Amino acid sequence: MKRILQNSIAIAVVVIVLFIIVPLPTQLLDVLLVVNISLSMLILVITMTVSDALDFSIFPSLLLITTLFRLGLNVSTTRQILGRNGDAGNVILSFGTMITQGNIVLGVIIFLIIVLVQMIVVTKGAERVSEVAARFTLDAMPGKQMAIDADLSSGLIDEQGAKIRRAKIQSEADFYGAMDGATKFVKGDATMSIIITAINFIGGLILGVSMGGMDMSTALSTYSIATIGDGLVSQIPSLMISTATAMIVTRTVSEGSLNDDVVNQFSNQPRAIFTAGMVITLLGLIPGTPHMALLIVGIGLIASGWWMSNRLERQKAEVLAAEAAAAAPAAEQQVQTNPNDYYKDINNVYSLLTVEPIEMEFGYSLIPMVDESSGGKLISRIVIFRRQYAQEMGFVIPSIRFHDASSLGPNQYSVKIKGEEVARGEILVDYYLALEPANPTGEIDGIETVEPAYGIPSRWILPENKEMAEIYGYTVIDPLSVMQTHLSEVIRSHAYELLGRAEVIQLVENLKRTAPEVVEEAIPNVLTYAHLERILKNLLREGVPIRDLATILETAMEALSNTKDLDMVTENIRAALSRTITRRFCEHGQLRVVTLDAEVEKRVISSLSKNEQGIYLAMGPDLMQQIVTQLAEHIKKFNDLSQTPIVLTSQVIRIYLSRMLAQFYPNLYVLAFNEITSDVQIQSLGNVALPREAQGRPERRAAVV
Repeated sequence: MKRILQNSIAIAVVVIVLFIIVPLPTQLLDVLLVVNISLSMLILVITMTVSDALDFSIFPSLLLITTLFRLGLNVSTTRQILGRNGDAGNVILSFGTMITQGNIVLGVIIFLIIVLVQMIVVTKGAERVSEVAARFTLDAMPGKQMAIDADLSSGLIDEQGAKIRRAKIQSEADFYGAMDGATKFVKGDATMSIIITAINFIGGLILGVSMGGMDMSTALSTYSIATIGDGLVSQIPSLMISTATAMIVTRTVSEGSLNDDVVNQFSNQPRAIFTAGMVITLLGLIPGTPHMALLIVGIGLIASGWWMSNRLERQKAEVLAAEAAAAAPAAEQQVQTNPNDYYKDINNVYSLLTVEPIEMEFGYSLIPMVDESSGGKLISRIVIFRRQYAQEMGFVIPSIRFHDASSLGPNQYSVKIKGEEVARGEILVDYYLALEPANPTGEIDGIETVEPAYGIPSRWILPENKEMAEIYGYTVIDPLSVMQTHLSEVIRSHAYELLGRAEVIQLVENLKRTAPEVVEEAIPNVLTYAHLERILKNLLREGVPIRDLATILETAMEALSNTKDLDMVTENIRAALSRTITRRFCEHGQLRVVTLDAEVEKRVISSLSKNEQGIYLAMGPDLMQQIVTQLAEHIKKFNDLSQTPIVLTSQVIRIYLSRMLAQFYPNLYVLAFNEITSDVQIQSLGNVALPREAQGRPERRAAVV
């Protein structure tokens, strides 16, 4: 029984095909005709209640099955009409009698109107909407994919969320592509119904007169009723399926069911309803018009508009009362507290000396984006980013303080690290930011600007231009995502400054729960908290995750037995974290890098000097300029790639070269060969080499880095 249920749809399709071959009893045919009408009505209701077209993703296949079901029933009813002198069951007889009402011409006209309405209006419209929706969905796929990648890189979503959104985009493309083809079945079904109706009528007259012994009048009456009834029984479900098809492909911007959307959107326009009621009522007062009908409808619309307007006013009053109640305690406390009296106590002045790790200031236009009571979502997004960053880098971002600032413009925001501003941006709340692609397929109107986090040329565009911008290849981002992405990138680049002694102690205490032996052996016997803090800052400064703290401590203890130079200890730790570094910077098993010529590395090594503070790089300006200039040309090659620019060199000079190049290219990473696992394919995009005349020339040390 279970196996039969699992294959019930396949069995049903096979049985439907058999309808075309096997004659059906009249009683069974009546039941199947009612089932056909009921199934079509059920599908129509479902399409009006779903909020997303993908919630009814089986619709294209279901459309084919129901079309095949109707055609099978049409063949069976035609066999009954032509083979039993117009007797095709009670359902067809009842529908035919109801529509003709003794007047065959009237019945034929009504039937033709229904067929033409379905073919010219509903089916044709559904076919056109399906074509446009399929084309727009496919054209918008690259822009949507880029938007997902942007949200993923900014921390708005995790990898699992990105997979779900990518799968949804693919499902939408498949669905609308299938709907584009499925509408052809609806059109063909309507055309076939007209052909079958003509066959029933003409064939019935011929058979009735020539073989059934009927006179022309009797045959005309009998077969016209049966033909019209059969046509209606077929066209009514077909019309409902056509309407359902048009309904589901036009549900592109809905957020709820059709019923909810209609009620909510109409109820939010009381002024329009009231105005329409006034006009209809005035028309009802004009002599010669149907007074009663117009007055009833007009007065009903006026009453509805008045009631909806009062309801909206009550809702606004409740919201304002709630906001006032929430603000009252703070306002009362502010009035009662006199700042001068408060700061007479010298101990209270010390509260002004506190420096927040991270602060974010806003112009007054941006406050609703932060205020959760006004629907602001920035705080919830930062919570998500904090969790993702902790999982990725092993460091928990401290709390961020938000407050407004009168010194900023209304659309500006500022990010401060330990009391000093490190970044500033400006966004337009009622616009979208469209990131310009390399080769846009079209030009979109907007306000030219630069994306604050990555410096990409962009445009602020109106919401109504969002879909067209995505078709042209732009990546469209909402204002909140722009600000949150900028904040996330600032935090990433300054994470090492946010790591203090208290955070290091907390990380060590957290490690004690899983590896207490490692902590007990390392701290403070071999490694102090100050030294560990410096090591972790070195790693975070160059984007290396510190999540594997146990490996960091074990490697540090081993390295400290050979050297006291914490920079060298950090390099040993980086080698131990090679898998982590490879995963951090490598994509799909490939790593694109810029390499250094052997002669360049020799010159850099010869530039190393040592004093009581440790080893430092004393490089001549000529060599420095040659390296920096050549790197500028090679880094341009990374612009068309999704990978961060990387220089690959030997472990001996990696840290010193990294510190020197960070002054010129803050977003450049320098990796050593021993930090990359052996299973990675390394592709060199360029090589930094010395001119021939410079090779062999002694290095003149004039710059200390």
